[in-house]
This record gives sequence, structure tokens and C-alpha cells, in this order.
Amino acid sequence: MANGTRSPLSDLARQIATVATLEGEFVLRSGQVSHRYFDKYRFEGTPVLLRSLARAMTDLLPAETEIIAGLELGGIPLVTAISIETGLPAAFVRKEAKTYGTCRAIEGQDVAGRKVTFIEDVITTGGAVADAHQLAANEGADVLAVICAIWRGEGAPGIQGLSALPVLPVFTRADLER
Repeated sequence: MANGTRSPLSDLARQIATVATLEGEFVLRSGQVSHRYFDKYRFEGTPVLLRSLARAMTDLLPAETEIIAGLELGGIPLVTAISIETGLPAAFVRKEAKTYGTCRAIEGQDVAGRKVTFIEDVITTGGAVADAHQLAANEGADVLAVICAIWRGEGAPGIQGLSALPVLPVFTRADLER
């Protein structure tokens, strides 16, 4: 996001921060404790914010993307909105393969041999992305990148153990703290 200028993205960042920022003590998926938490359900459940965020995430999609895949649970509303916006088929990545029905970890599309971009809500360390990447690799997907609404991690966006996987955030934690 451009620093110091008023833009539609800076307005969106302000709106998301207003709706979704909670103060307190929160244990994150990574095990880290934070005194500020971005409650994804508050912005994903607000249609005007979800639509605007989906449009901003669409701008980050690698051109060669064939399928967009949302990670359970926060990535699901985002990938659905982006699919509607772009016309790209959506897949839904479970935390693990289910033990009934299709017994698959990735639902909605066959990702084998396809160029897939992951869609995620908030990333701190990327543990869920690393897990999803392994599931996608097991199904033969070529994962191009992960696009997230918010990078709340330290330093440059990246996934531990997957340094070659680009992480493309719409916003960083700093964007929402202005």
C-alpha cells in the first residue's frame, strides 16, 4: 500500500482496522501472544468490505493462475468473493483430508497439474499455508503464490520453509495501525 497518500486502499485499511481490530491478550495459531488482534470474521462478514478486499486481492493474482484456493476457514469467504469477481474456479483447502465422502483435502476442483494461487486471510508465520502447501503438493498442484488480506508477521512477508513461495499481502500490520 502506498505510504502517505490517501487512496482507496488506505480508506479500505482504515475501514478494516476500525471494524476488525481488537485489543486484549490473544494467543495466535503460531503460539505467539498478541495484544492486538485482527478479527477476520468482522471484515469478511461485512459485504462492502469483503467486496472491496476481494477486488484488491484480485489485483495481486499472478496472471498464469488457473485456480484460486482458499484455506479453511478464513480464506473461504475471500476465495468465493474473488472467484465471483474474476470468474476463476475456486477450490477449498481443508486443514486435513476428510475421512468420508471424497476423502480429499482440496475440494471443488481437481488441482493436479494446475497453477494454483492460495488465498488466505491473516498470516503471522504461515504455518497454515505450509500445511496447505504440502496437501496441494500431494495432490499435484503447482502453487504459484499466496495472497493474503493482512500480513501481520515480522519483516518481509514469507512462509518459513517455503522461501520460494511469494506472499503477496494487500495490507501489513503497519497499514492497519495508522
